[in-house]
Amino acid sequence: MTNDERPSAFKTIAVIGTGQMGAGIAQACAATGAHVIAVDPDHAQRERAKLGIGKSLAKLAEKGLVHDPAGIEARIKFSAKIDDAEPADLVIEAIVEDMAAKRALWEELDVICPPDTIFATNTSSLSVGEQAAATDRAAAFLGLHFFNPVPMMALVEVVSTDALDPKVLGRAIALVRTMGKTPVLAQDTPGFVVNRLLVPYLLDAARAAEAKVATTTDLDAGMKLGAGHPMGPLMLLDFVGIDTVVRIADIFHRAFKEERHRAPAILTAMVGRGELGRKSGKGFYDWTGKEPVARPL
Repeated sequence: MTNDERPSAFKTIAVIGTGQMGAGIAQACAATGAHVIAVDPDHAQRERAKLGIGKSLAKLAEKGLVHDPAGIEARIKFSAKIDDAEPADLVIEAIVEDMAAKRALWEELDVICPPDTIFATNTSSLSVGEQAAATDRAAAFLGLHFFNPVPMMALVEVVSTDALDPKVLGRAIALVRTMGKTPVLAQDTPGFVVNRLLVPYLLDAARAAEAKVATTTDLDAGMKLGAGHPMGPLMLLDFVGIDTVVRIADIFHRAFKEERHRAPAILTAMVGRGELGRKSGKGFYDWTGKEPVARPL
């Protein structure tokens, strides 16, 4: 059974933010049969999201993974107004990884949405409970951490707090499974499961590059061939976004107060130069051509 044939666990889902993650989440939600309201005040970003979703669905249709790409697209309504999230059964936030911005958004949505609307944050590292505290619905507030690219990645971290209603948790797990993805249950601790383990590894890889232990190509080849990883850590840094990893490292460093979580100078300097990885065209690799090319360190 393809994704677009499974009955949705929710009738209407609002996704706030239509960047790379938000657009992918909107697509995955619409593929369950739900009507999706994709909200972003940035017109250009909404147009990029529409184009990206169309291309993604076309590729999936070619592979036989969806049978009605036009139907999925038709179930996604784009809006500039946050008030349009009001009819949603579930709101998923996918905005910038900044606690103040997320709390301000949730305070606004808490007034707009009915009391029975479930709220979920796609945060990769920030406290779910601290976000929930900005609302009056801690029992209906959880984390749904998707991975990039959302339509292809099979994992979703479902993050619960002590205040979460088990029935809400069950509905969220059902939605993840309806998407054809595997839910991993995590407690509300910094980085949850994947980033708690992954980010220190990426920081160590950046330090190895900084120390010129080996070239970018050889460092990545070493972990691919020696450890069986599908992608080397420096290329993965480019895929995740170097700025994203630095933000998560800062969050970890404040939370755990360990030097191993401090972002190395090579990463902070790259962010300062606007070298954010694949999304900016340059990082450890040059992404401007047909194939990525390792850049000299």
